[in-house]
Amino acid sequence: MWKRCYGCLKKVPSIQSSVSLRSRILLSSCQMSTNIDKFDDNYVIPKDVKVVICGGGVMGAAVAYHLAALGWGSQTVILESGRVGEGSTWHASGLIGAFKPSLAQVKLAQDSISLYKEFEKKGISTGWKECGSLSLARTRDRMTVFRRMKAQSVSRDIECHLVTPSEALELCPLLRVDDLVGGIWIPGDGVADPYKTCLAFINEAKKNDVRVFEKCRVTKVATHNGKIKTIETNRGNINCQHFVNCAGFWARNVGKLSEPYVKVPLHPVEHHFLHTKEVPGLNPMTPVVRDLDGYIYFRENNGRLLAGGFEPNAKPAFENGIIPENISERALPEDWDHFHFLLEQILLRVPSLGEVELERLCNCPESFSPDCKWIVGEAPEISNYYIAAGMKTIGVAAAGGVGRATAELITKNSTSLDMYELDVSRFLGLHNNRKFLRDRVKEVPSMHYALQYPNIEFKTGRNLRMSPIYPKLKEAGAVFGQVMGYERPSWFQRDKDDDVDSIDSIDGSQTYKIAYTDTFGKPPWFEHVSQEYSACRETIGISDYSSFTKIDLWSNDNEVVDLLQYLCSNDVDVPVGSIIHTGMQNNRGGYENDCSLARISDNHYMMIAPTIQQTRCKHWINRHLPSDGSVAVSDVTSAYTAICIMGPSTRPLLAELTDTDVSPKNFPFFSFKELDVGLANGIRTMNLTHTGELGYVLYIPNEFALHIYTRLIEAGEKYKIKHAGYYATRALRVEKFYAFWGQDLDTFTTPLECGRAWRVKFDKDINFIGRDALLKQRDNGVRRRYVQLLLIDHDSDFDTWCSGGEPIYRNGKYCGMTTTTGYGFTFKAQVCLGFIENIDDNGNTREVSNEYVLEGDYEIDVAGIRYHAKCNLHSPNLPTKFPDSERDSYHATRDHSTSR
Repeated sequence: MWKRCYGCLKKVPSIQSSVSLRSRILLSSCQMSTNIDKFDDNYVIPKDVKVVICGGGVMGAAVAYHLAALGWGSQTVILESGRVGEGSTWHASGLIGAFKPSLAQVKLAQDSISLYKEFEKKGISTGWKECGSLSLARTRDRMTVFRRMKAQSVSRDIECHLVTPSEALELCPLLRVDDLVGGIWIPGDGVADPYKTCLAFINEAKKNDVRVFEKCRVTKVATHNGKIKTIETNRGNINCQHFVNCAGFWARNVGKLSEPYVKVPLHPVEHHFLHTKEVPGLNPMTPVVRDLDGYIYFRENNGRLLAGGFEPNAKPAFENGIIPENISERALPEDWDHFHFLLEQILLRVPSLGEVELERLCNCPESFSPDCKWIVGEAPEISNYYIAAGMKTIGVAAAGGVGRATAELITKNSTSLDMYELDVSRFLGLHNNRKFLRDRVKEVPSMHYALQYPNIEFKTGRNLRMSPIYPKLKEAGAVFGQVMGYERPSWFQRDKDDDVDSIDSIDGSQTYKIAYTDTFGKPPWFEHVSQEYSACRETIGISDYSSFTKIDLWSNDNEVVDLLQYLCSNDVDVPVGSIIHTGMQNNRGGYENDCSLARISDNHYMMIAPTIQQTRCKHWINRHLPSDGSVAVSDVTSAYTAICIMGPSTRPLLAELTDTDVSPKNFPFFSFKELDVGLANGIRTMNLTHTGELGYVLYIPNEFALHIYTRLIEAGEKYKIKHAGYYATRALRVEKFYAFWGQDLDTFTTPLECGRAWRVKFDKDINFIGRDALLKQRDNGVRRRYVQLLLIDHDSDFDTWCSGGEPIYRNGKYCGMTTTTGYGFTFKAQVCLGFIENIDDNGNTREVSNEYVLEGDYEIDVAGIRYHAKCNLHSPNLPTKFPDSERDSYHATRDHSTSR
């Protein structure tokens, strides 16, 4: 029952549970310990095994189960510092939904659901119940999200249905629906008991000889020659070949037990679960309900209701970085004031809850990563050190799939699913800073349910990495996005419109603008970006490229050339002063990196790679370095400011500032020179722009950056130079059909599939990683092709814009989905890049020929509406203002993108 507190006008519980929260937690811990075999205080841990898993929660248990299924059971142990399942596993909500933000996460969740169904058929209890899920929309924008989900369901193999408010009420009679616009019903979703699921994994793993040791705390992770060697514990030491950090909200602290320490950027926040007492007449098959605009969810739980949410402003827990291991000490006090916002929304959506008797409000810590994604994969710092953590309250939904993928990675050194976006190598050291994490996790949990407009930006953890010209860009009206901690101009807007978010600086004396879109239609920055785009095509645009990953590689003799020939699929043994664009492929032929290499001298290269690759590409290179130390690698990303000037007037501009002859004969496309510019020297200048426009990228030692920027602006004034942000350069690249790493290119995509076979050195007798796979694919034919599609009957002023993931239809039949999308300012149309397949009636894929691509009639489904599209296999020749003498060489070398 509820009563109103007239002092603060809040609803608070009128009674207290007969069992205190702390007692309840202790009771739960006691009950848990009775469900698994006891261990003697005198047990002896083994001296040598193959795999040590740290953490006996549902994630560690799932990894052990899958390792056992692959035949590694007798060589796998789980070390749990307390009791199995007593971390976040025992108190989690148990919600399992198949729809996730990305295809990889969808597949992992679907793996989990399939596995739990299989367990139940075998009589192994997981608490799985296929009650379905109902997500509600209070706004039209939310319904746009649901229409996108409905459109995407064909590619994700998820049954779902859009519903009206009245249909939502039929599915769940508890709801108030008069303020709703609609909803989406997913009948295959459900719930499971995380603790039962954990025990199911553990017991099945034990049947296959996995050993579990409770009250065994890892105290040190020792390495030898950069690989896992010994795990030290309070019960003795274990020599092993592989270590898996599944320590949940302790994962970050466990990462610090090694030298070098492994970054696992996680921070716990308080997370509340409201438990009622038994609700008379409650249907046990009541669906999971998510009122996303209210940031809340609820589910049936053994005749009771369990409700919670992800509030817009979360409250960090254990801010000193010390998380108690004792479960009773880890209990957090009820915080009704903080829960008040969610409570109001719960009572708004389920008014009858106000008459239900409350059992308790649990305040349980849950950990989140700084980008609200799971953390999996091999640690870049130590070989054979794996991580599966950061599942942000839905570990049971992820466990089955992530456990399998991690086990595959350990036993086969690869997985059957591309998980690059979840890989731990997406982070830098700055992301593991505790103060950064404490601030960032205040806003991260709300991303679960907040409207995810395109190009969403965080407001915390800003002004971390800034190029020396940052103050000048801010003065010029830069509206900033952030990538890998770098503040990067998204567009420029000199006027002081109220619709641009401004954030106070640390000392409160300054503000800066944060990029936003906040619509699924024509964005508010459209006209600004249009003008920047025009400058890049017609006069001069100047853009800050400082966030690019920059790595120097060199050796005394030819070792660096030999290494790069092995790592790269293109021939990098080019003349000094040349630039070569190349992929770095894996054994499947997929892209591990997509980069440009400038040959500085005979045995010295500078690599330019996508911003998001800074950790990942170094990790890939370091894994393959000669053991004798003959090749040196240095990350010089922070040593250089990169300024790109692009447009038809860039050559005369640069000629004014340097004594070097920059004519096409002396300084042709795709070449490198070290120039004096202005009064500065040693400026690494590359004749390319990564956008397809005429121009240069200047890699400037930081101390010269402000000087050169000022000279470029002053000298460029007569050429009508204009600042251009990332959105303008991105539009240029989308129009020119350039592939983006992390969107179009990934670890499963090959050069042959995206029209880059000419960049693969098949005609050279040089071995490289992925050569055999690419030769096989060349002989057998590709099963999917990268295409560009221009929407024909789409009205960009009024219709919903594409944002990636839209289904593509050929002759009315689903054939693929978009990856990168944008507006083409020259085409004056929406431009979609993506992959299409030739799928027969039995669901099998066949070779995709040029004829198959070009003979089709294409449509793209954008939020439930199909638009006709023109399909291109090759880059269109857009009008240019280049001199006729330069046009041919430009078109011959223009595919030189490096994703940012």
